[in-house]
This record gives sequence, C-alpha cells and structure tokens, in this order.
Amino acid sequence: MAIPVALVVLPFGTLFLLSGLIVNIIQAAFFITVRPVSKNLYRRINRVLVELLWLQLVWLFDWWAAIEVQVHADAETLQFIGKEHALVIPNHRSDVDWLVGWILAERTGYLGSTIAIMKKSSKYLPVIGWSMWFSEFLFLERSWAKDESTLKSGLQRLEDFPRPFMLALFVEGTRFTEAKLLAAQEFAASRGLPIPKNVLVPRTKGFVSSVNIMRSFVPAIYDATVAIPKDQPSPTMIRILKGESSVIHLHLKRRPMTELPESDDGIAQWCKNIFIAKDSLLEKHLNYGTFGDEEFRPIGRPKKSLLVVIFWSCLLAFAIFEFIRWTALFSTWIGIAFTMLGLLLVTVIMQIFILFSQSEHSTPAKSQTCQAEERIEDPLTKSLL
Repeated sequence: MAIPVALVVLPFGTLFLLSGLIVNIIQAAFFITVRPVSKNLYRRINRVLVELLWLQLVWLFDWWAAIEVQVHADAETLQFIGKEHALVIPNHRSDVDWLVGWILAERTGYLGSTIAIMKKSSKYLPVIGWSMWFSEFLFLERSWAKDESTLKSGLQRLEDFPRPFMLALFVEGTRFTEAKLLAAQEFAASRGLPIPKNVLVPRTKGFVSSVNIMRSFVPAIYDATVAIPKDQPSPTMIRILKGESSVIHLHLKRRPMTELPESDDGIAQWCKNIFIAKDSLLEKHLNYGTFGDEEFRPIGRPKKSLLVVIFWSCLLAFAIFEFIRWTALFSTWIGIAFTMLGLLLVTVIMQIFILFSQSEHSTPAKSQTCQAEERIEDPLTKSLL
C-alpha cells in the first residue's frame, strides 16, 4: 500500500468503521424491535440509516476523487427511473461498478432502497456487509442447487416494498478480465454463440428466475452499460483513495417488462440478445468514444454526501476527544498500545475491503481449448446458462 493511500486509509477508515458500527447497532436494534411488528416501517427507517453509511462512499467517489459519471439515456428512461421498482442488469467491467451503481442510485433517489444479488462471502465484510444484510441484499453461493430457493424467497419478499427499489443483477456472474474474456470466447465458439469482445457470456438461469418472480410487480428492466473512455484511467478503490480522478460513461435504457417473452427459453434468449447488443455498444464506444445518439445527461454532484461526512467527522471527533480526555488514554503505555492496535485493525480491515473489491486475476496457464472445455464441464456454468 503506497504511503499516500495509507494516509487516507487511516482517517477515512476510522470514520467509516466507527460510524458504520453505530449504524449497524441501530439497524440491529430496529431489526429486533420494529421489523417483527411492521416490516415496512423497518424498511423506511433502515433506508435513512444505510444512507448515513453508504453516502460516505459516495463522497469518496464524488468529492475526494472527483470522478465524473456521464449518463447517456433517452427521455423515457429518465422520466421513469427513480419512480418505479427496477431490475438493473449492468455489465461488470471494473472493480467499482457497484459504486457507480450507488452514484446512479443516489442521484435518482434509490440509494437507501438499493438491493443487489451478491456472493455469500460479501455479507461477512465488517460494517458494509452487515449493513447490506440488514438491507435485504441477496447472498448466493454460486451453486444453483443451493441458490434457487434463496433467490426465490428473497425476491418474493420484495413484492410489498414500500418505496421504489433498484435491484442490481450482474448477469455475467463475475468481473471482466482478459483471461475470463478468452475463456468466454472459447466457450461461445464451442456452443455456436456470437463471439464476445467486450462482455462475458451471460448466465441466464438466475435472470430467468428473477424475471418470472418479479414480472408482476417490477414494471421495467434497466439495461446499464458502463464504459471507461480510452484516455481515462479505470477507477479502482486504490485510485479513488489516492484521489485520482476519472470519467465514466454510463448508458441507460429502460425496457418494459412486457417486452420480455413468456417462456423461460425466450427470456434467456432475450438476455443473451441484450448482451450481444451491449457488446456492439461497447465496441462502438471503444472506436468512437461515444455510445451514439443518446444525449449526455448531466447528473451533478449533490452536497448531501459532503454534509453526511461533515456530520460524522464532527460527531466522532468530539466523541474521540472526550474519550481520550476522560480515560487519559495516552498517559500510559497500555493506552498507547491500545490505540496503535486499533489503528492497525482499521488498516487491516480497509485492506480487506480493497482486496475484496479487486478483480480476480486469472493466470491462463492452460491452453485456450482446455479453459473452454473446463467451463463447459463446470456444473455451475451448465446450471446457470
């Protein structure tokens, strides 16, 4: 970890983890006392609580690194987004796609009612993973035999959600890397599918199930395509913590749920066609630096996240000062050692967050043909395709 990053990790990590623990404790209290009585009241309260935590990451993105998200969308998409339940299917291009989604959610009023389908290990992340669990995120094990009932029950619970929610589903199943693209291309060639250049082959089993369950209460799917201009660095958590700016292009298209076929095979093919179109759109962006005709829509940089960070900074600075004064923490070697241990713990947890956000780096030691064959024979791949 570079020195500039370490200098940011300690103060921000302390702020985020301490405020997050406060939020988690309050979430737990309302989960135990309010949710059994009124699930909708609990959801409304929880929406406010998680925004007090998640807006700190929005601040890091918006104000610290000053990353600009340029949204390209038509008038219909902008008219409805934020006003209805939405299933969002983005490509999974970078380490911080989830954070780009939170920026969009914050701008459109979805942030406190944002939900995502994530791998099971995510819920064990201190503070942020716990906040997601209290917010009804769906955590899967990437085994359809185990995940089918979890997905079904989790999505059915959303039918009575009291506010418009945004559910993010990464249909590719994993983040894009060159090694994974190579395996996807070989897999597509072996199955007679169009060869992707900029996306992975979508895993449609979970998507089909999600559509069948939510068709009656989610009116639209939002097709989201994230692209990084060639002259801009791809954002990562390390670069964001360093304060390195960038520009991200986000193409959005609202697709009414009524557009989808009724049969499972038809829904699966619709999803595959969407990703073929995404691939072409990304190829156009790669060649011309633009998505095409859709107008660029500025989404601004609201001050809400800045105010939240100022609030937590003042509150925790006062609390820490009073704690040090009351305990005379630095007057003994034990107190100093306790402080150093706490700072070390903050650094370790933040390092875990950073590592968790990074793309898996595959090392293609085997031949291309072998990789494709392994993917074909992988039971999880067979169950999801």
